[in-house]
Amino acid sequence: MSEVVLDVRGLARTYLTGQGPLQVLRDVDLRVAAGQIVGLLGPSGSGKSSLLHAAGLLERPTAGQILIQGQDCGALSDAARTQIRLSTIGFVYQFHHLLPEFSALDNVALPALIAGKPRKAALARAEDLLGQLGLAGRLGHQPAQLSGGEQQRVAVARALTNSPRLLLADEPTGNLDPATSETVFANLRDLVRATGVAALIATHNMEMTRHLDRVLTLKEGRLVEVGA
Repeated sequence: MSEVVLDVRGLARTYLTGQGPLQVLRDVDLRVAAGQIVGLLGPSGSGKSSLLHAAGLLERPTAGQILIQGQDCGALSDAARTQIRLSTIGFVYQFHHLLPEFSALDNVALPALIAGKPRKAALARAEDLLGQLGLAGRLGHQPAQLSGGEQQRVAVARALTNSPRLLLADEPTGNLDPATSETVFANLRDLVRATGVAALIATHNMEMTRHLDRVLTLKEGRLVEVGA
């Protein structure tokens, strides 16, 4: 069996609102192995983003454990959690969040530079990833000079530049037209397979589920296997 990269155990998340406590996640268990693509379905407000934020160590859960490559991250300091996010986790969002004044190449190289890698190596890694995504001719283009699909492919490359073991994507094609969504998702799938990264992808696009190894949905805060 492939290495389990993400292991979520008994996860719960409750938010305090003006109307009282709101529990969006209840006793969630989830395992994602290396090279596996798991889809997370559910309407807006179902808790998909809360689960991704907890798995990505962006928020601390109300209860439960998050283990990444076997390490329990619950008791880690904020600095240690930040280091894991930088070295081990890649994020892709619905909106690309590229730096507008930087080229595609520099946007992708930036996480490696922040991690302390030499500029030459960071640029070489960025160029390789962009080439794999069909953007070899767009290296020097700024985001405004790229199409929506190209911008999102740059964002995918940026998420993978530090060779993470876990990729978390929140509606990565939600802002794209159907044809472009298909292309971007296929590119993402191929890179996951090639790199062996474990991927958890939140989406509302049922067409994308055929690319996935498992599909789960959140119902009343609990994970349910689709088609099980």
